[in-house]
Amino acid sequence: MELSSPGSWTLLQGSLVFFVCAAIIALAGTRITRVVDQLADRTGIGEAAAGAVLLGASTSLGGSVLSVTAAWHGNAELAVSNALGGIAVQTFFLAVADMVYRRANLEHAAASVPNMMQNGLLICLLALILFAPHLPDVTFFGVHPVTPVLLGAYIYGIYLVRDASESPMWRPSITRDTRQDEPDDVTAMPPLLRLWIEFLALMLVLGIAGWMLEPAATVIADRANLSQTIVGVMLTAISTSIPELVTSIAAVRRGALTLAVSGIIGGNAFDTLFTAASDIAYRDGSIYHAMPEDSVFWAALTLLMSGVLMMGLIRRERHGIGQIGTESVVIMVLYLLGVVLLLAG
Repeated sequence: MELSSPGSWTLLQGSLVFFVCAAIIALAGTRITRVVDQLADRTGIGEAAAGAVLLGASTSLGGSVLSVTAAWHGNAELAVSNALGGIAVQTFFLAVADMVYRRANLEHAAASVPNMMQNGLLICLLALILFAPHLPDVTFFGVHPVTPVLLGAYIYGIYLVRDASESPMWRPSITRDTRQDEPDDVTAMPPLLRLWIEFLALMLVLGIAGWMLEPAATVIADRANLSQTIVGVMLTAISTSIPELVTSIAAVRRGALTLAVSGIIGGNAFDTLFTAASDIAYRDGSIYHAMPEDSVFWAALTLLMSGVLMMGLIRRERHGIGQIGTESVVIMVLYLLGVVLLLAG
């Protein structure tokens, strides 16, 4: 197989590269969870901040590189659908993690101000993406004005999340099922420098795997005669989001519930920057105006799912249907409905 010439790959070759890269992303993403959890305790920044910034950004790196590479090659549909599809499936994964934690609903046990702030930030960023196509199709140096707004809103939002974590103006009611962030014994952990080196090395692996996924996904779309939206939502988004599923379940089993929730929501907020970065890489105008209707649909669906999650975090139902939160059930139904409509279309 000539990796230097993806255009000559067969469907089998493209599929092999795709699944190898997906496996690498899953393995590296699994390992990076433990490293981030230890960094949160070693540095004292807490699980919520570590989940939002370190875990969210690192586990999303593969998908980010894929979207930017696709945009650079002019594949706007794949770039945007991968970003928005990733947010949707990761929200779905949070509902799956709720099924794993049997003591109480995850929205109840992991209630925290930073998690709610992160979800509010995500809703605002998704709304900006949906708003952009209705603005004039103008760019400055090839970049639409919404892109710097997205970047600025994310940075300011993370500042608000950190401020809410350090000096919350209100706190959720503490119940016997509420699990708060309790640092582990740092004396039993590896040295801080070693943790940072391992963290950066794993991020590099995730980035390279994401870069290799893009040509493989394009080959699959072309050879199998599938739309780039289907490939982006059903293949690349799910494969690059495997770390979020694995890490959230691993964090739940470790008792790091705040990290599990903040890693998903923080990763979702970071994933909206895929679109901003893709707009910078896209050289044929505004990527927001190149979004197909299917991508707009997934942005709206993800916004709805995020709103349902926010209601669950506020409501804090202790036990729901089959020991799963009602909001988690609704999120799962919405995602599966979106998949059915996408495939049926």
